[in-house]
Amino acid sequence: MTEPHPFTETYLEGPQGTKFLTRTYAPESPLAVLVFVHGFVDHVRRYTSFHGSLAKNGLAIFAYDQRGFGRTALDEKGKARKEPWNRGYAKTSWKEQLEDIEWAVRRAHETFPDLPLFLAGHSMGGGLAIAFNTRGASTPPSAAAVSLISGVIGMSPLLRQTHPASSIQKWIGAKLSRVMPYMVIPAPVNLDHLSHNPAVVKSTGSDPLAPYVGSLRGLSDMLDGGELLVTRDYKNWPADRPLVIFHGTADQVTDPKASQEFIDRVPTKDKKLVLYEGSYHEVWHDTIPEGIAEQMINDVTEWVKERASARAKTPDAKL
Repeated sequence: MTEPHPFTETYLEGPQGTKFLTRTYAPESPLAVLVFVHGFVDHVRRYTSFHGSLAKNGLAIFAYDQRGFGRTALDEKGKARKEPWNRGYAKTSWKEQLEDIEWAVRRAHETFPDLPLFLAGHSMGGGLAIAFNTRGASTPPSAAAVSLISGVIGMSPLLRQTHPASSIQKWIGAKLSRVMPYMVIPAPVNLDHLSHNPAVVKSTGSDPLAPYVGSLRGLSDMLDGGELLVTRDYKNWPADRPLVIFHGTADQVTDPKASQEFIDRVPTKDKKLVLYEGSYHEVWHDTIPEGIAEQMINDVTEWVKERASARAKTPDAKL
């Protein structure tokens, strides 16, 4: 077994005074920095092997537990943190999450000012990473923050659920979210659909930092926002912004067909959909097909390297 890549962990103050648990992987002579946004009921600790492997390949990583999730919301035992700014587990919204991504992008740029910066995310985080580039004149994010991004990586992004709720359920949820935005309800996920690896399924099911609940506003924004990316907001994508989406064809959580629709529609020439035959939702945790986790790490690395190299050869390229 190879030694894990070292990282630093610290709490940093972000928007609304929120203290975010952050992780930074800083390899020697990095070729690019990747800001990573995790998924729903998720946290950066679940990406240690994946992020460490990318760091060994020369990518610096800045990741954080999102507002309302992981150790930004809970302590090591899974109990709610007591700080005044901590609204509670899963109590979030797209507006706040996009503002938080802008903070993370700016923070990573300040830490690695000479490196091209890429924005990546998985599942809910993949939808948010894509949405960050499609807001048009709305805020957040600011145009200045969006301009810092050299490319976007979506990993099984939540654009549409594979087995979506009915339109009437979504309508009721959206209405309730306006009057009780931070009401928390159960949000179960079939853990067997995350990975073919039984060890991953078992550890996820016993993870004290991952209770499967969501707030009405958070869930409504996540589901409606993803659908609007495919049907409307794709038009706002910057014409010169590279995009790659990685998705397993057997994903029963987020729909790979929606990823195909978005790639087909988004108005940029540098776009690519990479499909992994038979893989489930967490490709970097999967075992089908054989060697798929290592393959995805290599695919992400090579895609970033190609664009970082091209950017470095452009005389007037600025971050």
